[in-house]
Amino acid sequence: MKTAELANSVFDASVADYHRNDDIDFPCPNPFEKGSLQHILYEKNWVDAVQWHLEDIIRDPAINPDEALLLKRRIDNSNQVRTDMVEEIDSWFLDKFSSVVPDPDATFNTESPAWALDRLSILALKIWHMREQTERTDASKEHLEKCAAKLAVLLQQRADLTIAIDALLDDIAAGRKYMKVYRQMKMYNDPATNPVLYGKKD
Repeated sequence: MKTAELANSVFDASVADYHRNDDIDFPCPNPFEKGSLQHILYEKNWVDAVQWHLEDIIRDPAINPDEALLLKRRIDNSNQVRTDMVEEIDSWFLDKFSSVVPDPDATFNTESPAWALDRLSILALKIWHMREQTERTDASKEHLEKCAAKLAVLLQQRADLTIAIDALLDDIAAGRKYMKVYRQMKMYNDPATNPVLYGKKD
């Protein structure tokens, strides 16, 4: 099984496991060996699943403002964790391909393998929730048909992205492409770069 195909199976398992309890505070029951790519991917998707539901909760028009603020802080923290985990996945690939000597005319992609896999993780969640919409018994026929059409697009999108990611990884392994990773430099969470945190000076 190729890497992106493997990732899809891990993401689908994580999404299904999350929805057994559907609880944003339920601890991640990662079944994979620590340090393995599967372990990182499972945990990454679990974080995505929790954040997906945090985003649902915070959009409740009747939410208590104090609770909303706490959720916003939690979402901000989750975004940082997600970014850190993507960079961890890229580090795993950099190590995996460290002995590959790129061809003299090798090129690089606009995004790293890990950021492409991040999109697969989100697609797994979109597919789960869109499929859920197609199975509602309290929705109109029009709603069900629209959601079924959207689900078909999401499934095709995942199939295409899976092929593209595995092709990219094959190219990197063969030296036809090489990884060029720029670490994310988020400024709003950094007390040294967010002026509200370090204190604006007149």
